[in-house]
Amino acid sequence: MDEAAITKQENELLQLVTFAIGEEEFGIDILKVQEIIRTMAITKVPNSPPHVEGVINLRGKVIPVIDLRSRFMMESRPHDRQTRIIVIDLHEVIVGFVVDGVSEVLRIQSSTVEPPPPVVAGVESEYIKGVGKLENRLLILLDLDKLIPLEELRQS
Repeated sequence: MDEAAITKQENELLQLVTFAIGEEEFGIDILKVQEIIRTMAITKVPNSPPHVEGVINLRGKVIPVIDLRSRFMMESRPHDRQTRIIVIDLHEVIVGFVVDGVSEVLRIQSSTVEPPPPVVAGVESEYIKGVGKLENRLLILLDLDKLIPLEELRQS
C-alpha cells in the first residue's frame, strides 16, 4: 500500500451507533443498522440457543432477537425503559439485538481505533473488531460477522 492510501485509511471517518451493555460502551457500523426500536413482546422459541431471546413481529416480518448480555455471558437483567432492540441487516438476514440502552451516533477517525487486546472487559475478544479511543472513554467496536456467524443466521 502506498503512503497516500495509508494516510487516507488513517483519516477515514467511521460512523457508529453506540450503545451500552452494563457499564461497557459498544459501537457498530451505522450502515448495518436498519432501525432502533423499543422493546416489545418477544415470543420464546423452544430449543433455541441460550442467547436467542426469541422472535418479534416487526411490521409483518418475524425477526430473531439476540440478547447481547447473554451472548457476552453477562448477568441477565430485566428490560426497562432504556432497553432497546437494534435491528440489523446481517448478510441479508434481519436480526434484532437487545441492548441496555442506545447512546448516540458517533463519528470517529479510524486512526483512533486500536486492535483489540486479548480480553476486554470480560467480553470474548473474538467478537471485537477494535477499541476506539475517545477523549475520556473507550468504545468497543463489535465485529458483527463473528458475533453472529452466517451459519447461525441461516438456522434462525
